[in-house]
Amino acid sequence: MSKKNIKYIFVTGGVTSSLGKGIVSASLGLLLKSRGFSVTIQKLDPYINIDPGTLNPYEHGECYVTEDGAETDLDLGHYERFLDSQTSQNNNVTTGRIYQTVIEKERKGEFLGKTVQVIPHITNEIKRRIKILSKQNFDIIITEIGGTVGDIESLPYIESVRQLRWELGESNSMVIHLTLLPYLAASGELKTKPSQHSVRQLMENGIQADVLVCRSEHKIPKDVKSKLALFCNVPADNVIECMDADTIYQVPLDLQKQKFDEVVLKELDLTTRKESDLKEWKSFLKKYKNPKRKVEIALVGKYVSLQDSYKSIAEAFIHAGADLETEVKIRWVYSGELTDENVAETFSGIDGMLIAPGFGDRGIEGKITAAKYAREKRIPLLGICLGMQVMTIEFARNVLGLSQANSVEFDLETPDPVISLMADQKNVVDKGGTMRLGAWKCALKQGSKLHEIYGSRSISERHRHRYEFNSEYRSDFEKAGLIPTGQNPETVLVETLELKDHPFYIGVQYHPEYKSTVATPHPLFKALVEAASRK
Repeated sequence: MSKKNIKYIFVTGGVTSSLGKGIVSASLGLLLKSRGFSVTIQKLDPYINIDPGTLNPYEHGECYVTEDGAETDLDLGHYERFLDSQTSQNNNVTTGRIYQTVIEKERKGEFLGKTVQVIPHITNEIKRRIKILSKQNFDIIITEIGGTVGDIESLPYIESVRQLRWELGESNSMVIHLTLLPYLAASGELKTKPSQHSVRQLMENGIQADVLVCRSEHKIPKDVKSKLALFCNVPADNVIECMDADTIYQVPLDLQKQKFDEVVLKELDLTTRKESDLKEWKSFLKKYKNPKRKVEIALVGKYVSLQDSYKSIAEAFIHAGADLETEVKIRWVYSGELTDENVAETFSGIDGMLIAPGFGDRGIEGKITAAKYAREKRIPLLGICLGMQVMTIEFARNVLGLSQANSVEFDLETPDPVISLMADQKNVVDKGGTMRLGAWKCALKQGSKLHEIYGSRSISERHRHRYEFNSEYRSDFEKAGLIPTGQNPETVLVETLELKDHPFYIGVQYHPEYKSTVATPHPLFKALVEAASRK
C-alpha cells in the first residue's frame, strides 16, 4: 500500500499583525473539509514562552485548552469551532517548546558533540513538529505561522518553510500570504506598496507566495488586483479579497464566492468531484442574522477590557443564540468595580448572568456580590470554573453563616476553606502546565437539572484549574440547597453545583465553552439562553 501523499499549506502574514490569519486558515479548512478532504490546522507561535498557560490574558487573549490538556493559542479555538473537530498538543508549537526540546536533546548527547545551531538543529525540530501531524489520517495540513514576515522571532519558521517546500516537492505545498491594503482617504485609493514590500521580504527569505489574501475595508478594484499580481508574481485569480465582515462566520462564504478553495486545490494539484456543501453553515448564519427574540446576559469578569480574554465564551453564546434564533447581547461587567451599592444599577434589565473563569484575588469580592445578587433576585446564572468557586464562597458566607469562608487561593488562613488546593497540587512549584488540564469524566446525578440539560448521566468536559470544592463541606451545602450534582467518578471531586428552588443557578468546575462549535452548540449555553429568555 502506497503512503498517502499529504499536502501542506503555509499561511504567513505581512504588513501588520492581527490581520486574521487564524480566521482565514479556519475558513479555508472549512471550505476544504466541505469538499470531502480531511483537514487539520496547526499554529506556530514565535514567542519564547513554552505555552500561553502562564500568560496574562491581556498579553495574548484567552488560553484555549485542548481535549488532551494542552494550553494553547486562542486560534485553536477558531480551528475547532469552524471545523467541528478536535485539535491536540501537536497543533500548537511555540519557539520556547522548540528550543526546550533541542536543548534537552543536546544535554542527552543526541547531537554527538556537534555545535548546536539555528540551522540545522532548530529548523529540523520545527520541520519535525510541522510533519508530526502527518502520522494521522489527514489529506491536508494547514500551518499558520504567527507574527509578521520580517519579525526576528519568525525567521526560523520562515526558513523551515523554505526548506520544507524544497523537500516536499512540487505541488505538495503552497504558501498563502495574508496582507493589508491600507486605504488613504485623502487620495481615495487603496495602496499596494506595503503588500509589495511584504512579498519582497518573503522572497528575500527564499519563499514565493502562491496566493495573496488581501485584508481591506473597501472592495479591491480589478486594476489593483492586476497590479498586485504583476508586482508579486502571482496569477490575478490568486489575489483574493478579504473585506471586513459583520461576523467572522461570514468569512468562509465571502472567500468561497471568489473560488478560494478551487484556487488552493489547483495549486496543490488536487481534484474532487464533491461540490462544497455549506448548507448547515448558511442555515446557522441565517438564524444568527435573523433572530426572533433578544436576551441580555451579563458577563462578569476581571479581564473584560480585552474581550478576547473570554473569546470561547462569547462565541459559545453566538452558537447557542443562533441555534435558538435568539440574539444574545453580552453586557461586559468588570468585577473589580462591583459593590453592594452599585450592583442593582449595574445589572438593571439583564436576563441572565455568567461569572467567568480566572485566577488571582483581584475582583473576587465583586464576583461574590454578583453571585449573591443572581441568587437572591432569581436571575439565571452560570458560573464557570472560578465562577463556580465564587458561588460556593458566597453561599457559604451568606447562607451557611460561615462569614470568613474563602478559597485558599485568596486566603491561606481562612477558617473555612470551602475551596481548597488539590492534594497533588500542594507541592507544585512550576506554574506552567501543572494544573488539572484537559478532558475529565463527570457523573451527573439522576434527575438533576444538568442531567436533563445534557440528556446523559455520563459526560466529559475540559478543565483548567488548581483548586477544588472542599468535600468536607459537602453535606452542609446539600442540606442548605446548593447541591453537588456532578462528580468525577474516579477522584470523587465535585464538578457541578445546582441551587434548588431557583430557575437556573448552576456552577461547573469545567470549561464548557471550549467544546462549543457552530455545528454543535454547547447544551449548557443553550440552557442558559433559554432560561434567560423565560425570565
